[in-house]
Amino acid sequence: MRINRRKALALFGLGAGAAAGPALADNRVVSFRHGVASGDPLSDRVILWTRITPTDAADAPVAYSWTLTPVEAGRGKAKSGKGTTDSSRDYTVKVDVTGLAANCAYKFQFSANGVKSPVGQTRTLPVGAVDEVVLAVATCALYTNGYFNAYQAIADMDRVDAVLHLGDYIYEYAPEQYGYENGSKIGRLPEPPREIVTLNDYRIRHACYKSDPQLQAAHARAPWIVVWDDHETANDSWKDGAENHQPALEGDWNQRKAVAIKAYYEWMPIREPRDGGFAINRTFEFGNLLTLFMLETRLTARDHQLNYEKDLNGADGKPDVAAFRKRLNDPARQMMGASQADWLAKGLKASVKAGQTWQVLGNEVVMARLGVPDIRANVSPEILDAALAKLPASGSARIDRMARMTPLGLPYGLDMWDGYPAERQRLYASFEAAKANVVVLSGDSHAFWANELYDAPEGGKLAAVEFGSTGITSPGAGDALPGIPVGEVFAKANREVIYSDQAAKGFIRLTLTHTALRADMVAVSTILEKTFTTQVLKSFTATPGKDGVSRLKAL
Repeated sequence: MRINRRKALALFGLGAGAAAGPALADNRVVSFRHGVASGDPLSDRVILWTRITPTDAADAPVAYSWTLTPVEAGRGKAKSGKGTTDSSRDYTVKVDVTGLAANCAYKFQFSANGVKSPVGQTRTLPVGAVDEVVLAVATCALYTNGYFNAYQAIADMDRVDAVLHLGDYIYEYAPEQYGYENGSKIGRLPEPPREIVTLNDYRIRHACYKSDPQLQAAHARAPWIVVWDDHETANDSWKDGAENHQPALEGDWNQRKAVAIKAYYEWMPIREPRDGGFAINRTFEFGNLLTLFMLETRLTARDHQLNYEKDLNGADGKPDVAAFRKRLNDPARQMMGASQADWLAKGLKASVKAGQTWQVLGNEVVMARLGVPDIRANVSPEILDAALAKLPASGSARIDRMARMTPLGLPYGLDMWDGYPAERQRLYASFEAAKANVVVLSGDSHAFWANELYDAPEGGKLAAVEFGSTGITSPGAGDALPGIPVGEVFAKANREVIYSDQAAKGFIRLTLTHTALRADMVAVSTILEKTFTTQVLKSFTATPGKDGVSRLKAL
């Protein structure tokens, strides 16, 4: 259906508060309790963001001004402007500042009614020769489950050129649905105290997250480049629904999706699609060193995920593996969609032709082939018995289910790229056609991964390397099975998995040069106390080549 552009813009509230305008005669007291942020940097522009909170209930516009000043004298020119915001976009402010100098660090600040915001720092992208880029890769921040110490660790980095957030920035659950045990211990329960469904619900949840000082510090440290995953709308979302959406109780999915993304656009430092839709796949050029492609694999094209409980068993109640595989491998099943796949294929070729060393994919879910491992067969009896003695019955039952699934040779996760194998093969073919040095960065799994991606289940050629970032706080399989080295089990049982840690919380520090990349898996010591230390659990390097990236080498 063709959507009228003006109506689409109205639906998402785009443009409100972004244009410069005259100051209003407004004497209300305001505050900047949600900090400042920047995002989507290009060589000549960057998005600046804040939220102005009026202290009264009057539904009236608020005037603001902003300044952007180069950190180094003589590097670029200062910029400033004015505008207004109002309740139609929840008093958030988003300014796309243009005409900036390339590879330039800036300080920025907002003010309203005599009140000044915190100061943020941002940077434009470089052009031409670039020796090194340092990125922080983050994902999966469950507010209820613990403190955002990993965000603070990002804020404390000596150097970070940009923060890549790969989704699950917020979670939609009610407090008691997920992470309640930790949240109740440390007094960290989200607002509103229910599952979020309405526009106001999503706005309040975003506000709750951005009230966190550690998250504010990370936003103020460097520009962010973001994509959503499922929990920005609802768990295991796809274009026409979600596992955690019940139409009979929660209304029309398209309406919920629309209000969730409206709130996301309001509260995140992202440059919004011109048509007001959900296609946030976009490209960022870091000089002659790398092209970053941010993918959208949730709301624009993804087909409904298959489900083992509903789709595996035949009429006799026994697993019909052949029929399931036929459905799983259906070439028509999509995750990115044809138009996005074509955009990426052309972009990869253009990046290689332009002489850029690396082609990096910001991707929501794990791409590697992951079979279901048999924990009992891959863990020593002594370690397993000691762990089982402390596990609840649910943990033992989980291990038993995995053991029953292992002989079937089916994927561990159907919400990952494993659930869309034909499209993954088409993706790998585009890597090969471009002769690209592809680095895949993945979120969602709440685990660290270092994976080598091959274009065939057995044999084949190395298509790319993948680094999966663990959650900022979200619990992983290692939390559900304490005492069991789940990551080691995955590595033993899966050819493509070189390393995994399924319990640590943290982020990836990715350093790229023309001769190599280095991925450091940075873990925080705790999420239950605000005092913490950091540790690099594991580091890997790879080198670029004429026919693609090399295999991983552990340091």
